[in-house]
Amino acid sequence: MAAGTSICVTGSKGFIGKNLCQVLSSISQLCVCPLDHDSSSEVIAEALSGARVIIHLAGINRPTDPKGFQANAELMRTICAVLQEARAKPLVVFASSTQAALDNPYGDSKRAAEELLKEWVDQSGGSAVVLRLPNVFGKWARPEYNSAVATFCYNIARGLPIRIDDPSRSLDLLYIDDLVQRLTEICLKPDIIRGFSFQEAAPSYNTTVGFLAETIRAFPDLRSTLTLPDFGDPLVKALYSTYLSYLPTDRFAYQLVRREDPRGALAEFLRTKEAGQIFVSRTRPGITRGNHFHHSKVEKFLVLEGTALIRFRHVATSETASYTVDGKDFKVVDIPPGYTHSIENQGKSDLVTLFWANEPFDPARPDTIPCEVINDEA
Repeated sequence: MAAGTSICVTGSKGFIGKNLCQVLSSISQLCVCPLDHDSSSEVIAEALSGARVIIHLAGINRPTDPKGFQANAELMRTICAVLQEARAKPLVVFASSTQAALDNPYGDSKRAAEELLKEWVDQSGGSAVVLRLPNVFGKWARPEYNSAVATFCYNIARGLPIRIDDPSRSLDLLYIDDLVQRLTEICLKPDIIRGFSFQEAAPSYNTTVGFLAETIRAFPDLRSTLTLPDFGDPLVKALYSTYLSYLPTDRFAYQLVRREDPRGALAEFLRTKEAGQIFVSRTRPGITRGNHFHHSKVEKFLVLEGTALIRFRHVATSETASYTVDGKDFKVVDIPPGYTHSIENQGKSDLVTLFWANEPFDPARPDTIPCEVINDEA
């Protein structure tokens, strides 16, 4: 095998395996050996016996016959037999299930696999970690197979109906990137683990089917409202990333509402309740925008293309200031409250500017008071 810590991943073509192998393969000190159902027995035996860490993800979770679950214990029995014969003592990390604590065919098979792994540790002096995983969700999960989240995201992204039998049904969820991070940490420091142990694959989220459906159903409308989800909630943040991963490739792009007048064009880009509003404008040569002030609202101007003169005048003291900014400089200009301000295109082509305000525009309380910056009476 190539130099570096060798990591053997079973079930590498599955949902978790694909995500994990993508990350592990990018780490130079790790040498990843992916295994799947189409790997030959010779390749499997060589990879297992030569690995420093084995991440065992392969398993059966949706057989046509409940007896098919027995394959989960048999897979573990095969792994332990190969290691015993080779007298190899890698760290084995087993992706079990929270179902192992329950009395059902799937849980029984996972629990039997855990017991076989412990027997190997006791007999060989090797090391093993069991992660009892809840429902794992994220990009690349199969709709109608891996998780309800995958099914909801896939269908809602395509305008298809979703089925909900019990909205109050409780679910424990684990985001794929959090799981991959935990597995990667283990692979990078395998020597700190000794013996047999159960470990948490945190953080996990307890929620309901109804909350999932309501949250994901709201995502398509965010393009028209331009409102971002509540990224302060880590579950919502992960669900939104997952939803976008299921968009059809011909639906990545969407059009903003463009408002145009003789001065140029303006379009709102994003808004949030907590972090305000972002919009972009094109201003024609010689045109001035603004000439107003705010009592509480604050803004930031970033010229992206062209040259602009930004003027200020304090509405109480008449103190003035001005800044010439060029799109090549990426210079941000803060707009404090109490200063009437304007931005003038001093170039020969359109001025493109990105604006941020700390609160979305509210017609009922605009906090935008017209006031010329150049006071002819001063």
